[in-house]
Amino acid sequence: MDYYLWIKAFHVMSVLSWMAMLFYLPRLFVYHAEHKENAGFVEVAKIQEHKLFYYIGHPAMIATVVSGLAMMYLNPAMFHSGGWLHAKLTLAVLMIAYHYDCRRHLKALNEDRSTKSGKFFRAYNEIPTLLMIGIVIFVIVKPF
Repeated sequence: MDYYLWIKAFHVMSVLSWMAMLFYLPRLFVYHAEHKENAGFVEVAKIQEHKLFYYIGHPAMIATVVSGLAMMYLNPAMFHSGGWLHAKLTLAVLMIAYHYDCRRHLKALNEDRSTKSGKFFRAYNEIPTLLMIGIVIFVIVKPF
């Protein structure tokens, strides 16, 4: 199963790319929301947000999900290694939901119809960090 390790390596690289987008995109939302009156800045922010989500984040999320599913298919025994995997997958599903919620905010900001403040997006930006901490603990420590 040498190819399993290649898939696992690809999975880790995909997760890193996806997480980079999930950490940075809401920060762009903060700047966007706080500088709505500066049309030139907002236009640049819209371009950055779009490219970050659609050119980096979304493909990385798809690659993460596909490689994760491939690993589970190739090694179904991991489902019998404890509840850690089920907990990790639950958090991963929440991360996917957050990803698509980012897209919802991206569209609202792009259409100039968002009512969310910079303060909201600062708090919103902490969600992927909390999910990531849980996922890493479940994968590495396997507490149950």
